[in-house]
Amino acid sequence: MTRESKSCAVCGSVTHDSERRVLAIGRQRRSYCSEACLRVGVRMVRIARRTAWLRASAALLAIALVTAGVFYVRHLLLRARTKTAAPVVAAPTAAPAAPEPTPFGPQWPPTDDEWLAEFAHATWIYPLPGPARRRPAASRQLFVGDNARARCRTAGRCGVDLGGELWGEHVYAAHDGVVDRVQRSSEDTPGGIYVRISHWGGAVFTQYFHLAAVPQPLHAGMHVSAGDVIGLVGDTGLTDRRAHLHFALSVRPSSDLTEVYWDPEPLMSEWPLHIPERGSVAGLQTPAAPPEPIAGMPARRLVGAPRPAHATR
Repeated sequence: MTRESKSCAVCGSVTHDSERRVLAIGRQRRSYCSEACLRVGVRMVRIARRTAWLRASAALLAIALVTAGVFYVRHLLLRARTKTAAPVVAAPTAAPAAPEPTPFGPQWPPTDDEWLAEFAHATWIYPLPGPARRRPAASRQLFVGDNARARCRTAGRCGVDLGGELWGEHVYAAHDGVVDRVQRSSEDTPGGIYVRISHWGGAVFTQYFHLAAVPQPLHAGMHVSAGDVIGLVGDTGLTDRRAHLHFALSVRPSSDLTEVYWDPEPLMSEWPLHIPERGSVAGLQTPAAPPEPIAGMPARRLVGAPRPAHATR
């Protein structure tokens, strides 16, 4: 049986049945004495319901936060155990930065590998005639003249000594170039009479020392081709050694850099031999008619002829 109050739920006055206003909330009945009290009662009911809803929502939110916190703490503990048990792996190192590209042209100054590549693709001629290929003998001598800024790329192998079988044997330009220097006098000159030829715009040089003579037309600034006769094998600048050619190859791409002398022996093994049209120098020793002297050379002695007694040093 539903319980119902006879007194007003707002002001508390007892109401008569003809004056009562009843508000039903579920099974509960509330009486009000007037329209004004009824409005107040309705407002109070609404406030009560809203308060109850807010309390329930706060309780649910608190439960959700507690549950999320528990799961988060468990996740942190599990992650810490996994890190402890897992092996330590070094962090990947950053890849080295790529070198900045050269704005124009090749690397400067050129590297040894680049020089070797250029030497391999160039056209060279063995500085002494064939048909026999004379074995080069490594030499540590460095005839730099007035150039003090020079060094040998390989210690003890600054050049090579060639020939010596015949005094006056032809000496050929090993590569196309321009005559850089001609030394015609052997007085107070360690290398004796010599010729220095520049190649590739003055970045590479070949040098020919201990010559017996140099053609008269040969002068600094003159263009020569590979295989041109630039002198005769001699013994100038020597005191107690047999006649031979000292051949040197150096690089100096800039006047600000040190001139570096390479060991030419590994390169010369691939250079072709130049064989004179009239045969080898040995074949010129007994011709049917006296051979013609080389243009511009002193006519005092023929190629391959015995060295005069006064030429002994």
